[in-house]
Amino acid sequence: MLQIFASIILDKSSRTPLYMQLFEKLKDMISEQLLAADSKLPSIRQLSELFQVNQVTIVSAYKLLESEGFVYLKTGSGTYVSNFLPVSPGLLNSDSTIIQDELYQQDDLSLISNGKIKIDENTINFASATPTPDLFPVEDFKVALNEVLERDKGNAFEYQDSQGFYPLRECISSILRNSSISCGAGDIQIISGAQQGIDLISKAFLKQGDYVITESPTYTGAIAVFKSRGAEIADIEINEDGLNPDILEYSMKKYRPRLIYIIPSFQNPTGYSYSNQRRLEIIKLAERYNSYIIEDDYVSDLDFEGKRYAPLKALDRYNRVIFIKSFSKLFMPGLRLGFMIAPPGLQRNILEAKHTTDISTSGLIQRSFDMYIRKGFWDNHFKFMYGVYRDRYLNMVSSLDSYLPDTVKCTKPGGGFNLWLEMPYGFPVNNLFNHCAANNIVFSPGRIFYSGNTPQKFNNIRLSFAAVLSEQIQDGIKDFCRAISLFEQKQEQYRHIPIL
Repeated sequence: MLQIFASIILDKSSRTPLYMQLFEKLKDMISEQLLAADSKLPSIRQLSELFQVNQVTIVSAYKLLESEGFVYLKTGSGTYVSNFLPVSPGLLNSDSTIIQDELYQQDDLSLISNGKIKIDENTINFASATPTPDLFPVEDFKVALNEVLERDKGNAFEYQDSQGFYPLRECISSILRNSSISCGAGDIQIISGAQQGIDLISKAFLKQGDYVITESPTYTGAIAVFKSRGAEIADIEINEDGLNPDILEYSMKKYRPRLIYIIPSFQNPTGYSYSNQRRLEIIKLAERYNSYIIEDDYVSDLDFEGKRYAPLKALDRYNRVIFIKSFSKLFMPGLRLGFMIAPPGLQRNILEAKHTTDISTSGLIQRSFDMYIRKGFWDNHFKFMYGVYRDRYLNMVSSLDSYLPDTVKCTKPGGGFNLWLEMPYGFPVNNLFNHCAANNIVFSPGRIFYSGNTPQKFNNIRLSFAAVLSEQIQDGIKDFCRAISLFEQKQEQYRHIPIL
């Protein structure tokens, strides 16, 4: 049995910890079925001697394999290969629907290939946090687009001011008054979606080796941007009230970060929201340690329980908050349209970064969206989307209350469109994913939302209802929860297998 393990080579000069190298090698061997289901792995002592490494290295690798469901422990006997099959190649298809909104770190996720998961008309998609095309206001936008073409003719296709179409900025400043954000058209920078906003800020203010503090878990698209600019990530575990101010201050003293990136309302992926008191504390810390906060206003508009969280920008007395908002989640994602508000002293650098990136966001799209707002279409569409998502949220919560096993902790955020599940320790989330995907249900394993700089949790799941029809939710959650119970029963059977 040891012969097959002798082929494993651990690189002791690599920056990747030895236990992680071993974990990846063994995971691949199990996924490729080179190790038979229910076969016993070598003892910790045997592998320690084989690889000439500390026994702690083997223990750590085995624990990761167990937490991912690749192996199971038979008390007093040893560690065995799980008998659950790896994901079928048929579930991964290069021509399948793309879930682009969060999947930026796929290289360590065997379940998802190139960020693509096979989705068809029979799939209940709890993975995507992007609205489905049937919700897009195509006809109303067509009216606005045609009016702009008729009114502006060729001018609609000229290069736009890098800061953005002025009438659109006026419209946005008017809308923001409902969120108690006081700003004028001159304070607003039009951007091609929130992702570009994060990139522009990084381009304008980060240099190699600068630190950025982020939540953990978080939107990994932001992590990818910061790393692409040579920044170091210092992530802090988020709790249900946001980042702990004491831990945040400790990290700020230690790293002196240029930026703090947070999603304070209905956070992605957890759904957690910062209390207004916590928001004030974080702004004061940013002022004290001369840092700037990127406030990613993900979907604060979808407040189904009247939480009325104040945007950090509305509370910012020190000009420390850079506010970013995209229209993608409630409008049409492919239009790539959003805006940011930066403190006065930072606006010039951001504008220069915007100009060197793409000169300006599409003038035709900006003019058309301005017309769309002015004709009252935006208000009507938002009310429609709010009603759709509120109905789905209530269906999700009710279904989870009815079917979710007591062993699973579920966060009910009161808004947004994500719910965060914490499975029992050691629960095989990957195997649950395989089973569900084979039965036309997909979800997002929580592990894809971690930066990799702090220990990842492998037992979390994000469920989204952005792409699920309301009438699909109850049956989908019922089947999903039944699968959880089956895996829990299987684990319980393993625990009671008699020692041979």
